[in-house]
Amino acid sequence: MRKIQILGTGCAKCNELAANAKEAAQTLGEEVEFEKVTTINEIMTFGCMTTPGLAIDGKVVSQGKVLKPEQIVKLLQA
Repeated sequence: MRKIQILGTGCAKCNELAANAKEAAQTLGEEVEFEKVTTINEIMTFGCMTTPGLAIDGKVVSQGKVLKPEQIVKLLQA
């Protein structure tokens, strides 16, 4: 099972990114575990300096942007 982590303190952009990631996973029909990483110290351990961040299987693939579901689908397929 893949793991998607949303890195951010819970702002509107973080929530939008989380919704887009869930939509992307549903599009692919994949079972995905979602986790929101909300504390600054935890976010920093990923090396993410700008939120919102998106990590797939523990690797940061985007930061500082709200990716569209189609963009996240491509990252999940890679």
